Amino acid sequence: MYQLQLKPLDKTPKYKQIVQSVIMDIERGVLKNGDHLPSISELSVEHYLARDTVEKAYRELRERGFITSVQGKGYYVEASDTSKLKILLVFNKLSSYKKEIYYAFLETLGDRATVDLQIHHYNVNLFQEIIEKNLGKYNYYVVMPHFTLDTPKEQSRAILNTIPSQELVLLDKDIPELTHDCLRVFQDFDKDIFNALESSEDLLEKYSRLVLVLPSDANHPEELPWGFRSFCLMRNKEFAVVENAKNEVVQAGTAYVVIRETDLVELVKKIRQTSYLLGREVGIISFNETPLKELLNMTVITTDFVAMGKTAATLLLEKQRVKVKNPFYTIRRGSL
Repeated sequence: MYQLQLKPLDKTPKYKQIVQSVIMDIERGVLKNGDHLPSISELSVEHYLARDTVEKAYRELRERGFITSVQGKGYYVEASDTSKLKILLVFNKLSSYKKEIYYAFLETLGDRATVDLQIHHYNVNLFQEIIEKNLGKYNYYVVMPHFTLDTPKEQSRAILNTIPSQELVLLDKDIPELTHDCLRVFQDFDKDIFNALESSEDLLEKYSRLVLVLPSDANHPEELPWGFRSFCLMRNKEFAVVENAKNEVVQAGTAYVVIRETDLVELVKKIRQTSYLLGREVGIISFNETPLKELLNMTVITTDFVAMGKTAATLLLEKQRVKVKNPFYTIRRGSL
């Protein structure tokens, strides 16, 4: 027998709570076409409700096409789209790269799901509010768990643990400490940058010093400088991590690994003001591919954002709970 979930302290009118609860369970697949609903008398007694309240709720559900009534038998689910998944995407931000993931995810799902998108802006409290308001309303919660670097890891993990493991999908960033056996499609940031630099080792031989330009105000994964430092130490390279390119004095024999495009522009300007040749005396590796970087003949290390969206959607539809590392590769061009 179907158990209706009502919230005693909720100020929403009781008949509206009934309507919302039934629709939510239809959308989540808890209720399917043909399922028998409790009678008006049963709901009235079980939840201490007036018959008029339950009748009003059932009338609205019938008028909206979610249920039907059969004389002498009662009420049944009759909704046309109960097989369509309902998915909530919770991104940390909506950059051009995140849009690639988003559109690839939607395209792969096609008409098999409806998708809502919310942004937590690296704010763990806003993330908690989003999850608390929407928990139980969706089949899947696809989350990018990037938060400010001062966010206690225990706090973000506790929020994620409130989502049932079969409904949670971690995207872009893995959290190994999370006990959930959930689907994960992620970047391995420290190993990715290490392997990318290693794959370009023949081009980096002519540079004695490497500089990672990593903004401190952008909440980039802390694993990035770990992988960068590991490569430099293992290859006996002089190295530095700086916050921006504005105060950088361009030196011959230096290769720069640049995260933000504004720093990339600043570096190119500075190099053009010297006699150094880009790709010979000074090198640049930029993060994340764009058409402009191809036009500028810029060496790039990048994850495959389209593949990330497609992979997550495909595995979600297949109901697989696996860990998948997203492809990461180097595009070798003249700037190195």
